[in-house]
Amino acid sequence: MITKNNILENNTAKKALHQKRFTPVADTLTDQGIDVESILKKLDTFQIAIPSWALGTGGTRFARFPEGGEPRSLEEKIEDVGLLHMLNASSNAISLHIPWDIPKDAKAIKELASSHGLLFDAVNSNTFQDQPDAKVSYKFGSLCHVDKHVRDEAIAHNKEVIDHGVALGSKALTVWLADGSSFPGQLNFREALQRTQDSLQQIYDHLPADWKVLVEYKPYEPYFYSMVIPDWGTSHLLASSLGEKALSLVDLGHHLPNTNIEQIVAILMMQKKLGGFHFNDSKYGDDDLTVASIKPYQFFLIFNELVDGMQNTKNPELSWMIDASHNLKDPIEDLIQAIEAIKIAYAQALIVDRAALKKAQATNDVSAAQEVLQNAFRTDVRALVAESRMRMGGAYDPLRTFRENQIRKELIAKRGLKTVATGL
Repeated sequence: MITKNNILENNTAKKALHQKRFTPVADTLTDQGIDVESILKKLDTFQIAIPSWALGTGGTRFARFPEGGEPRSLEEKIEDVGLLHMLNASSNAISLHIPWDIPKDAKAIKELASSHGLLFDAVNSNTFQDQPDAKVSYKFGSLCHVDKHVRDEAIAHNKEVIDHGVALGSKALTVWLADGSSFPGQLNFREALQRTQDSLQQIYDHLPADWKVLVEYKPYEPYFYSMVIPDWGTSHLLASSLGEKALSLVDLGHHLPNTNIEQIVAILMMQKKLGGFHFNDSKYGDDDLTVASIKPYQFFLIFNELVDGMQNTKNPELSWMIDASHNLKDPIEDLIQAIEAIKIAYAQALIVDRAALKKAQATNDVSAAQEVLQNAFRTDVRALVAESRMRMGGAYDPLRTFRENQIRKELIAKRGLKTVATGL
């Protein structure tokens, strides 16, 4: 398997080529009055968590086609995230989905993660499917269920997830609620939301003092008439009612087509209530495609608002995570491409001439405002991202390094061709 020394040797061989690409970009930005070193430092520290369920091949309701060499245990998932972090120097945390990835020995799992330079990001509860040993069923809801026994079971599960997270050093719980209805009359909307709010309050009260709960939303799926938490407004309403430790979480795929997600980001940050971000891309709905593979300009505009909010609001520090399903690509290759896309959009947002943009907005100069944003978006910042990655010990070209070292082939030899990642 590839080592840090292998990466260093390859970076040394690519140094001249890299400088040929980096120097002109750095010089151009410097001429524009941009502090390149400041940009690089921000890129250096920008880390994106990897979900434990993203290391295997996803699928659709029709079929799933395993890649081979998929991680068969939580330990192997941590190894894969460690490999990814070695390649891109930007993935220093793993986010667990419980009960898919319950640690049998929290201390040993923490030590294994630490050996790979990894921390534990938010832990995720699961009340959207029944477990083999379940005493009740979530078929008709969990936190919103009309039966108190079902709600109590879902509440207890979320509290258990928090306890697992505490043992691992995590600091947040993410709640994505699949509760909803597929037929008119199935649910009383108001009563379902009230029961959900009451259930979330009990979960909130179980949070340690230094924890937060991230309330996710989704307009449809798995139900198609209504969802109990269908949009950012409902998420914000619940988070505001719960308390300061409750925040909204934005998943890019959890919106209706053409939703102005960047405006949602701006409003939540103004209210100091944006807690986390799940990265992916989509054409129609929750497609879970590779980040910025479909709508790169919208993704840049979202990051433009994120950067503006980080600079000009008192919004809490954000949790960043990829949430995608790799149906066709090698999962690790897909994650490599996603991390690169995120870093590129972040770098582009960092070089926006905010003084010029502010002036254009203040004078209603629409054309000038567009030019400011598109100048940043059209700037090729890949060399900046590579410079940051290399000086943090990552590979000059992570995807090519992964392929040239035939890492998937090694994983298949070690784990087998017919493996299926846990939780999928």
